[in-house]
Amino acid sequence: MQKTKILYVCDSCGNEFPSWSGLCSACGNWNTLKEIRVSGKNTAQKNDNIKTLRLSDVLITESIRRKTEISEFDRVLGGGIVGGSVILLGGEPGIGKSTLLLQVCDKIGDVVYLSAEESASQVKMRADRLKIKSEIEIVAGGIVDGLDKFVEKRKPSLLIIDSIQTIFLTSIESLPGSVSQVKECGIYLQQIAKKTNTPIIIVGHVTKDGVIAGPRLIEHLVDVVLYLEGDRFRDARILRGVKNRFGSTNEAGIFQMLGEGMVEVTNPSELFLNEKTEAPGSIITVMLEGKRPILVELQALVAPTHFGYPKRTCSGYDLNKLNLMAAVLSRKTSINLSNYDIYVNVIGGLKITEPAADLALCAAIISSLKNKPAPQNACIFGEVGLSGEIRKVIRQNEREKEAEKLGYKTLPFCKDINTFISKVFG
Repeated sequence: MQKTKILYVCDSCGNEFPSWSGLCSACGNWNTLKEIRVSGKNTAQKNDNIKTLRLSDVLITESIRRKTEISEFDRVLGGGIVGGSVILLGGEPGIGKSTLLLQVCDKIGDVVYLSAEESASQVKMRADRLKIKSEIEIVAGGIVDGLDKFVEKRKPSLLIIDSIQTIFLTSIESLPGSVSQVKECGIYLQQIAKKTNTPIIIVGHVTKDGVIAGPRLIEHLVDVVLYLEGDRFRDARILRGVKNRFGSTNEAGIFQMLGEGMVEVTNPSELFLNEKTEAPGSIITVMLEGKRPILVELQALVAPTHFGYPKRTCSGYDLNKLNLMAAVLSRKTSINLSNYDIYVNVIGGLKITEPAADLALCAAIISSLKNKPAPQNACIFGEVGLSGEIRKVIRQNEREKEAEKLGYKTLPFCKDINTFISKVFG
């Protein structure tokens, strides 16, 4: 009987170790080593026919990319799907990954859809709801042995794997979704894509921390890593690229999840401001999603605390940033927030991480504390330093133009937070 040996692979960095330990010595993360069983047989093969190709002899044609005709999807990919590329699409369950991919199939045609999570009838029901007209070939089941020969013979325009956590190779002695299965299946699919020049889109589940489940090696193997984000209780969806060997990662696609599927949003600002009301604590600011400026509503509620320690709560905003801005206001202005609870919310299920929203957050806090709304149709953005100074942000002109296009006006620039408070709130 062929002997097997046990290795321990880190979920975070993919490094292998002969024994288990609580701390990964490579990346420093705790409790990330998972046990895998590998064959003890040496399968390495000699390659005496290594061939080289000069860089000047490599030809690149314009048809190397294939557009899906879904402009928001093509935008994130850098202009379309590159032949032979491997794309990893991650997102929470029910966020719309399979829905988006079926719509991509409808635009491209000649697609093989390997569904290991759902039966062929379930895929058919979703396709009927989305009114998919293209004939998609469905492969139901999780076994991928022999997939390389099938793809080489069939030569589809696109191969979709749904999902990496549910497929498996029978030669690997572990269950689907295990570290060894995900790792080996990822390498197997990468070799198929490069050998046959067939683009492959792989669906991946995410953990509770919001990262794709399985060893980090899977993200290193693929060419493009996409995340589909959004609140399951809202219809806005954001497609972000965090890795792209063929384009920029500073792009984001905006969709709206409706009954007929994922609908592209050409004007995201109107989507997130359709129920805007003039009230104390409500401020309009401009954030960047990729390279596009988007107007969003930032709300703050300041209430007297009933405990000895003031409470700070955020939804869609960084809690550490809130504490930082509260400390700046308490130290550099006449406002004392030590006896007040502060609650911050970003409308629409969006997440703000850039420093351009610092001034809007300060304005929302002051507006709620003074129970005085900001000037009508005002759009506020700017970076606030620890000494209370206000600084300009990147793409300042583009933000101002987006605000003016929707009927909002930016306030005159102020050098410090005290000047801003006196001019805006008196």
